[in-house]
Amino acid sequence: MTIPLADWRAQAQYFDFEGMRIAYWRAGSGKPLLLVHGFPTASWDWEPIWNTMSAQHSLIAADMIGFGLSDKPRSKNHTGGYSIHRQTDMQLALLKHLGVTEYDALVHDYGVSVGQELLARQHESSGADGLNKMVFLNGGIFPDQHRARPIQKLGVSPLGFLASRMLSRKSFGRSFASVFGPDTQPSKQQLDNFWELITEQDGHRIFHTLLHYIGDRRDNAQRWTGVLQHVQTRIGFINGALDPVSGEHAYRRWTAHVPDAQAHLIAHVGHYPHVEAPAHVAAKALEWLA
Repeated sequence: MTIPLADWRAQAQYFDFEGMRIAYWRAGSGKPLLLVHGFPTASWDWEPIWNTMSAQHSLIAADMIGFGLSDKPRSKNHTGGYSIHRQTDMQLALLKHLGVTEYDALVHDYGVSVGQELLARQHESSGADGLNKMVFLNGGIFPDQHRARPIQKLGVSPLGFLASRMLSRKSFGRSFASVFGPDTQPSKQQLDNFWELITEQDGHRIFHTLLHYIGDRRDNAQRWTGVLQHVQTRIGFINGALDPVSGEHAYRRWTAHVPDAQAHLIAHVGHYPHVEAPAHVAAKALEWLA
């Protein structure tokens, strides 16, 4: 960890999106690179590769609605909810706010669905015109390959509210560590930091609400997976093989579905390759984005 969480907090900037306060960070110079984080964490996930990537790119990363330091509306009726489409709207609003018209993207976990929605809008000529290359990390790119964890299955059930009520630092740490590789487990400090960001504004109490993305993936499966075949020359996938959620099985589907796209498998890591093997991930991503 090169940037303490307290310093990361202090470096946050904010903009208004539909009446919500959204936290974002910028660093570096060069071509803009949008980084889109995963569930249930926040943009601080990118800290292990932040300094390396910012040496060659102008980084932009926001905590999405309901995550990290951004607002976490409680009302079930707040406009747009926590859909992937709304999160995509927010990312595009941030880019417009910053005056960014051309950019690449690096996306992980929940963020891969935002990435696929950006690509789909671009393909349909309905938005994201300035998007060029995209690098995917572990995530549910192919819904039929996503192996949900028990707490996620509970969260999307009619008893989903129980998942939020049951979530504690101990249960989070146990569940979260289980998606990492056996030799690349998160430290206690890392888990404490992740938990601090999740519980900001009592965010752990909306855990089940944020799981809306699982339904979004199912409903948009054909559109989101189909668009990948139209953009093969400018996308790539860096995959942690030991991820029980979207590991080597998802990598194999990628290579079959988009054979002309970039693909790289890291044998010894799990679901958070940029946290578990930051130097490896940064080097490969920079190579592809060059």
